[in-house]
Amino acid sequence: MSGYVLAIDQGTTSTRAIVFDGDMHVAGKGQKEFTQIYPRSGWVEHDPEEIWDSVVSTVHMALRDAGIEARDLAALGITNQRETVVVWERETGRPIQNAIVWQDRRTASYCDNLKRQDLERLFTKKTGLILDPYFSGTKLSWMLANVKGARARAARGRSLLRHDRHFPDLAADGWQELRHRCHQCLAHADVQYCRKRVGRGSARYSEGPRRDAAGGQGLRRGFRHRRS
Repeated sequence: MSGYVLAIDQGTTSTRAIVFDGDMHVAGKGQKEFTQIYPRSGWVEHDPEEIWDSVVSTVHMALRDAGIEARDLAALGITNQRETVVVWERETGRPIQNAIVWQDRRTASYCDNLKRQDLERLFTKKTGLILDPYFSGTKLSWMLANVKGARARAARGRSLLRHDRHFPDLAADGWQELRHRCHQCLAHADVQYCRKRVGRGSARYSEGPRRDAAGGQGLRRGFRHRRS
């Protein structure tokens, strides 16, 4: 294989970037921890902007350590926290609040209430998952109910959700299946934002915040590196 491969591991307590050469030997690496936020017992949050900054920073470190530039990369792979949830404003790319981390247990009562309504079998049938605060649906429901203006923004199509577990690179028909699954299943957790058609101004799942659309550093600019 010609060229270099960049691997980004966006983990729960730190972000790590590693550059591999064409023989899959480590050519450069970087790592940076970020803040763990505990608003109350059982709650765990991260600052999404700090996560982004840690990714850009560690990529710069790895490229510098390898002595290459971003244009020398042949491929890039990312792994992340999966069930951690971020919602941001569509127009600005700014998060509406801190990310709710996969470890967070604030929605335990939501899940217990859904179980009392005998809805766990429906959730499992639709998603293959059990009802547990670990998963993202009730985290999103909590945001819509507790973050000022979140439900109204979502209803107007002004919010985007970051989630990776089940929805990689969906084509048009995949979006329709996603919409159906969200409406049929997550609506039971009071998540109504998928009621409008995906792609027609509704709040929807997306690949991530368009930072350059908000006047910030996008991937192309944020990952540029020149040899000193």
